[in-house]
Amino acid sequence: MAASTCEGSVLVELAGIGAVLFDMDGTLVDSDAAVERAWERWAAEYAVDPAAALAIAHGSPADRTIRRVLPALDDSAVAAAAARQLSLQYDDLSDVTATPGAHELLNVLTRLGLPWAVVTSADARLAEARLGAAGIKPPVLVTVEDVRVGKPDPEGYLRGAALLGVPVARCLVVEDAEVGLRAGRAAGAMTAALKGLDGDLLLRDLAQLARLLESTPPAP
Repeated sequence: MAASTCEGSVLVELAGIGAVLFDMDGTLVDSDAAVERAWERWAAEYAVDPAAALAIAHGSPADRTIRRVLPALDDSAVAAAAARQLSLQYDDLSDVTATPGAHELLNVLTRLGLPWAVVTSADARLAEARLGAAGIKPPVLVTVEDVRVGKPDPEGYLRGAALLGVPVARCLVVEDAEVGLRAGRAAGAMTAALKGLDGDLLLRDLAQLARLLESTPPAP
């Protein structure tokens, strides 16, 4: 779909939405600073340019990023490096909070009876820690441990839709990273993009989506 620029057409498209699938970091949870600190520490340990790692890390599974910045590593070394990278993030929660509008939007979804899930490139331990720090408890959580291939592969979003019992074509994927938007598009979902990225729906913040959903007439 082309990006929606007319509010009327946006409401028509949203009228068919049966569920919302959220990315976690940078979308529901403001953890960007923690993510960057962990990658910078990891890069120093592995003699990698931190800017090169950060340029491709956001929204991607750790092992995918590591394979790109350290292509000579074998599978076991990649797994060890990814485990180390995640370990640097587990306890770094001091400034992790919900993103602006996140709780407002989740309350709207509850009032409207729209199911939702979180689909993240983090593992379960990290996802539960960050969501807990933000005061968010998802009814369905899909982590990197639940899929064979992470974003930009659509498997995570397809799994999230299946667990909610909603056809993926009737799901709205909300993302703040291009790798996640690619996954949502590949799954066949409508996409909502934050941080100036391109999606079917362009969002300033999650409060905007809350207002749009509340203004959307029910599907006939």
